[in-house]
Amino acid sequence: MLLRPHCCGIVRSLFNNRNHNKPRKLLWRSVSSAAMRLVQFHRLGDGGGIRVGVEQGEGLGVVDLKAFDPSMPSTMKELLELGDQGLECAERALSSGQFVLERSHIQLLAPVLAPEKVVCVGMNYRDHCLEQNAPIPKEPIIFSKFPSAITGPYDDIILPSESEEVDWEVELAFVIGRRGKHIKEEDALSYVAGFTVANDVSARDWQMKRNGKQWLLGKTFDSFCPLGPALVTTDAIKDPHNLALRCLVNGESVQSSNTDQMIFKTEALVSWVSKFVTLTPGDVFLTGTPPGVGVFRKPPVYLKKGDVVECQIEHLGSIINKVV
Repeated sequence: MLLRPHCCGIVRSLFNNRNHNKPRKLLWRSVSSAAMRLVQFHRLGDGGGIRVGVEQGEGLGVVDLKAFDPSMPSTMKELLELGDQGLECAERALSSGQFVLERSHIQLLAPVLAPEKVVCVGMNYRDHCLEQNAPIPKEPIIFSKFPSAITGPYDDIILPSESEEVDWEVELAFVIGRRGKHIKEEDALSYVAGFTVANDVSARDWQMKRNGKQWLLGKTFDSFCPLGPALVTTDAIKDPHNLALRCLVNGESVQSSNTDQMIFKTEALVSWVSKFVTLTPGDVFLTGTPPGVGVFRKPPVYLKKGDVVECQIEHLGSIINKVV
């Protein structure tokens, strides 16, 4: 069943199911012309080591890159650092049809773990600004989460005892694929490896009322950044700024919009942030949320134990997280 050629590449698919191991669709753009869905996973029963794979398609198996070519790295960040070499190997692995693991034999992880930076953007949807009667920002509002907030696409969101106002935020996320500083907008997409789905879980009491109303602590509790299910390479997405996105809580739609509402698009965000810091492979950007968050409902609504939050983005897939 498992044969063997050499090196790897990038997948095409569309994550559609709320099953722990069902796929959708990924995107990258700079080095490879192939459209792929790249994932990180554990093989069940093998001690929990991290592996990188490529999804064969929606609901289909995952090609294990290290089984295909033992010289390939074990993490997405390391794969991205290889540049063209890593992505071309992933393409060959996908084309080979070998070393395929069934979904029932793996546990999907966040597509990137332990990035150097998690860059977040506030107030970046026009309709979200209107929801708050807030002015449209003239410059991107940048904040951060600690990388330890990242959790898997189907892992639990842990309610901290320190907060009683935990909220949801569906967001388009992208991952940096190569190192850069002072990047021009016209070149910015060549620095993006791909797109994925994020939930910018937020403790509103800490964000808006405490700690001097700085946002960091309210945004960075453990498990407050569910991410996944796959890194969809940029070539798989015709226009990342025309994607339907929505959030459901216990099956009820609470957010529904389109990424065309983004004020600062991917290219502008890459260029802006790279003025201040050097971007490196694996850096994660969360690009803002549309209206419908709990804090601005009348009366406000917050997450409670037992709730199930599903964040969906067209062509990328969905992440489903239970609140515990």
